[in-house]
Amino acid sequence: MHNRDRFPPTCQTVRMLTKGDWRLIALAAALTAAAAGTHFGSAPSTVAFGVAALALAALAALVGRAVGALGDRLGVGATGAIQGALGNMPELAFGIFALRAGLTSVLRAALIGSILANVLLVLGLAFVVGGVRHGTQRFAAERAKLLSLLLLLAVAVLIVPTLASGLDLPAAHHERVLSDVAAIILLVVYVLSLLADLGSARQESSHASSEGRWPLGLTLALLVSAAAGAAAASSWFVDSLTPAVHSLGISPIFVGLVIVAIAGNAVENAVGVALAARNHSDLALSVILQSPLQIALVLIPVLVLVSPLVGGAALTLVFPSLLVASVGLAVVVTAFVVVDGESTWMEGVALLGLYAAIATAFWWG
Repeated sequence: MHNRDRFPPTCQTVRMLTKGDWRLIALAAALTAAAAGTHFGSAPSTVAFGVAALALAALAALVGRAVGALGDRLGVGATGAIQGALGNMPELAFGIFALRAGLTSVLRAALIGSILANVLLVLGLAFVVGGVRHGTQRFAAERAKLLSLLLLLAVAVLIVPTLASGLDLPAAHHERVLSDVAAIILLVVYVLSLLADLGSARQESSHASSEGRWPLGLTLALLVSAAAGAAAASSWFVDSLTPAVHSLGISPIFVGLVIVAIAGNAVENAVGVALAARNHSDLALSVILQSPLQIALVLIPVLVLVSPLVGGAALTLVFPSLLVASVGLAVVVTAFVVVDGESTWMEGVALLGLYAAIATAFWWG
């Protein structure tokens, strides 16, 4: 008799979850309950804001883990599609509630901040941790070049409407149409990149498993629950944001660029730092750079296209000039760092330094 036959299905499911899985589930549930209590209770706005941010971070991490477990069952190419469609649900929920509340400036800062947090903060930490523990780390240069090219292309397309507006070109008078066209182009590029991944992944199809590391029912239940919790936490977070920043004296733009970006995205991708610490540099680079790619190629275009439908403020791709300059510098520096297929702890320090300088520039708004 096989060992799995000695346990009922419920016990088998429990045994498939690691201690880390259980800790994340418990933490997400506890923080979501606490966020609900502070929102509907009489807690100060700063407390409600902080607890909602922590809950959103934990739920985003749980969504990411569930998406990864679902992808284990379908192979490399399909995993990319799943991550693009489902992995950004917490950020999408925040974006919709922010639009309905008219917080477009905060949302724009949060979207750019999510890209910056991954390509500078998370990647920089991964290079520092991996470099200190293992010295110079090496990864597939071709994959790094492809990810860098797609990221540069995505950011370049995002910048075009801002340039047209700043230079007062005739296209500036068609901001909405230009943004919609750019959004559609980015989505088309994403779909084509998925098809390329599916084609290159056929040779690796044997790695896909019909079982996965989590049972399918549990994976779907956790994904739906975490997504619903993230939507609720996003609503509470947006409700408490304005009074909290007034109480704390923090710039709303800084909150979007740093706090919202880290809570909604970078925490989930801390797994990339852990992979670098274990000297899995190829996987670490792919995990970290895939997230800003999905933000630039999927999340931002979707929010632009649906913004006229959700009520509240409309979102276009005309960003403040410092945001545009910051993300442009960040992706160029990142591409320069990874193009040789090697990383050192000093390169990580350089990325972290650039992130700190950009964040400081937005402290005052």
